[in-house]
Amino acid sequence: MKKSLILILTVGVFSIINTEMGVVGILPLISQNYGVTVATAGLLVSMFALVVAISGPTMPLFFSGVNRKKVMILVLSVFTVCNVISAFASAFPVVLVTRVVPAFFQPVYVSLAMSVAGSSVPEKDAPKAVSRVMIGVSAGMVLGVPVVSYISNMTSLRVGMLFFAAVNAVALIATILVVPDLPVKERLSYGSQLSVLREGRTWVSIFGVMFLNGSVFGVYSYLSEYMETVTQLSAGLISILLLVYGLSNIIGNLIAGRMLSSRPLGFVVTFPFLLAAVYAVLFFLGSFTVPMAVLTFVWGVLAGAAANINQYWLATAAPKAPDFANGLFLASTNLGTTVGTSVCGFFLSRMGTPYIILGGILFIACAFVLIIMRVRVEKGGEEYGKVQDHADKGRKSALLPRRLYSRSGRV
Repeated sequence: MKKSLILILTVGVFSIINTEMGVVGILPLISQNYGVTVATAGLLVSMFALVVAISGPTMPLFFSGVNRKKVMILVLSVFTVCNVISAFASAFPVVLVTRVVPAFFQPVYVSLAMSVAGSSVPEKDAPKAVSRVMIGVSAGMVLGVPVVSYISNMTSLRVGMLFFAAVNAVALIATILVVPDLPVKERLSYGSQLSVLREGRTWVSIFGVMFLNGSVFGVYSYLSEYMETVTQLSAGLISILLLVYGLSNIIGNLIAGRMLSSRPLGFVVTFPFLLAAVYAVLFFLGSFTVPMAVLTFVWGVLAGAAANINQYWLATAAPKAPDFANGLFLASTNLGTTVGTSVCGFFLSRMGTPYIILGGILFIACAFVLIIMRVRVEKGGEEYGKVQDHADKGRKSALLPRRLYSRSGRV
C-alpha cells in the first residue's frame, strides 16, 4: 500500500506540475487562437507562478487539519474541472481565470504529497520517499512541455489542453479508488505552526533555499539563449539538450534521496561547491559543443538534487509543522526563481550572455553562507544542550547527598 500511495502521489504531483508548466510549449498557439500577443499569453505562466508564491505559505496551513484524502480529491477535482473549462473557453480572460483558481491549490497538494510520502515510511527513509514524489515535479517540468506541444500541433489546441484534464482525472480516480482514508493524526493549531517563524534557523533556511534555487533557475532561464548565442547550437540540438537536462533532473532526484538519507549534512554543505564548479567550467568551455553537452547533463543532475535539498532543508528547519514547512519551500523556491532570473537578466543586459553565470555564482555564494550559518546555529544549540544536560545531572547529583544526609538525622 505504501508503494501504491507514493506512486499515486507522484502521478498527482505530475498532473499538477504538468498543468503549470505544460502551457509554456503552447503559448504561440494560445496567442493565435485568442488573438492576443505572446507576452499577454505569457500571463498564463507568470500569474500562475505569482499565485503559487503568495498562497504557498498560507493555503497548506489552512488545510493542515483536514483529512488528507479529502484534500487530495478536492484539489484534483478543482484542477480537472478548471482544465476542462479552459479547453472549451472562447475568451482569453476565461482561460486566465481558470489558470489562477487552481494555482491557489497547487501548494496544498504538492506540500501534502511530500508530507504524506515522508510520514508513510520510517523517518530515516523519508528523504527517499520524498525524492520519488519529486520525480513527479521533474517529469511535469520536463515531459509536460514537449508532450502537450506535440499533441496540440498534431491535433488541436483544445485536445492539447484537455490532456491536462485527462492526467488530473487519472490521478483523481486513482486517489478515490486506491488511497486509504488519511485522517490527520495530530492536528496542530495555526499558532503552533506559525511559531516556527520565530526561530532563526527557519528564516536562515528560507533565504538559503531562495538563493540556492535562484542560483539554478536564474541561469537555467537563459539556457536556450546561452546555447544559441555562446555555444551557437541549432534549434534542434538545443531542444535535445534541454530534454537531456530535464531527464537528468530525475537522476538527481534519486541520487539526492539516497544522499539525504545517509549523509545529509555533508551532502548539503558540499553541494554549492559542486554547482559552482560546473558554472566555472561552463564559463570557460561553454562555447564548445561537446563540453556543453556534458555540462548540461551534469548540471541537470545537480538541479534535480537541488530541489530535494531545498525541500529537506526547510522540512528539517520546521519538523513540527511539515505542511507549513513545505508551503514555505514552495514560496521560497518560486521567489528564488523570480529574483534569480532578474539578477541573471541584469548581468545579461549589462555584460552579455556569457556573464549570466556570474549571477548564478553570486547566488551560490549567498546560499553557502546561509547554509553554514544554520549549521553553526544548530551545532551551537547542540553544544548548549549538552552543557545544560551536564549541569542538570550535576545539580541532581549535588542534591541527592544532601537529601540523604538530611534523612540520616544529622541535621
